[in-house]
Amino acid sequence: MIQEARINDWLAAYRHAWTTDDPAEVARLFTRDALYFTEPFGEPHAGSDQIVDFWVGEGDSRIPWSFDSQVLAQEGDLYVVRALVTYPDGTRGDGPAEVYHAVWLVTLTGDRAAEFVEYYTLEE
Repeated sequence: MIQEARINDWLAAYRHAWTTDDPAEVARLFTRDALYFTEPFGEPHAGSDQIVDFWVGEGDSRIPWSFDSQVLAQEGDLYVVRALVTYPDGTRGDGPAEVYHAVWLVTLTGDRAAEFVEYYTLEE
């Protein structure tokens, strides 16, 4: 049985931090030694300081986007989340809307993520 309250609280905090890019809010999402993979086999952002620097540097709080998620599975502290992120037309330059379909692997320690791995693809 999926313990959705725990991951849903984390996802709500993640979404809120995404709207603010507030370094303290971002840091509260992750353990001090967390690993944040923006691609499954790439080099992770290691530690909450690197994660905050990366996150704030992306600057997504300054642009419109929408986000939907669904928790698909849980095994211990590992949660599998399906995410859909949409950046409207012209949001990232002069191009069309960008729609990303993603699967996130989120390993929680208490109410913080110790590891975050993102698998995503851009809808064509």
